[in-house]
Amino acid sequence: MYIPGHFQGDDASVSELLDGITVGDLVTATERGPVATLLPLLYDASTGDRGSLVGHVARNNDQWSRPALGEAMVIVRGPDAYITPNWYATKNDHGRVVPTWNYVTAHVYGRLVVHDDVDWLEALVRRLTDRHESRSSHPWSVDDAPRGFIDGQLRAIVGVELSISRIEAKFKLSQNRPASDVDGVIAGLNADGQTPVADATRSARDRA
Repeated sequence: MYIPGHFQGDDASVSELLDGITVGDLVTATERGPVATLLPLLYDASTGDRGSLVGHVARNNDQWSRPALGEAMVIVRGPDAYITPNWYATKNDHGRVVPTWNYVTAHVYGRLVVHDDVDWLEALVRRLTDRHESRSSHPWSVDDAPRGFIDGQLRAIVGVELSISRIEAKFKLSQNRPASDVDGVIAGLNADGQTPVADATRSARDRA
């Protein structure tokens, strides 16, 4: 990934991005070409030197059974939004401004491990469910479904784990703009209802 120095994510920012992961694109190179699948994922910091990303695919999705050539990659995305030049204070000074896009992303690389073990899978499904249902006032539980049905569903999936070897993270959040422009971007994003990107841009400004 092309990452100019001022857009380089620090360790704390990268950890925060991974802790908050909901979905990512699992990408593998195979003898028949590249394969990608969008997956709900969890970050497990307790495994290996750099942690791992864990999820599952449908058993009928043959990505899990096609040997990966070299490292696999998961593309993680944070908030993103269009940035209009109208938000820049310098537009009124010289007019030499253009639109851009603010975004947060990471390419997470590592060895892909397949888990075809029902106990591993059930533990993962419970963790994923509990995480996302925690936002509900009446959370659904795996135990709300009949045991036989759950057993059948678990047989229809396969677990995948990316054992992380390296991370390339880019936090493109107006760090290359003058302070007055950054303030304008934050105000404009908030007014436009793009609060997550505004918050990320403010955090990047405050870390500078």
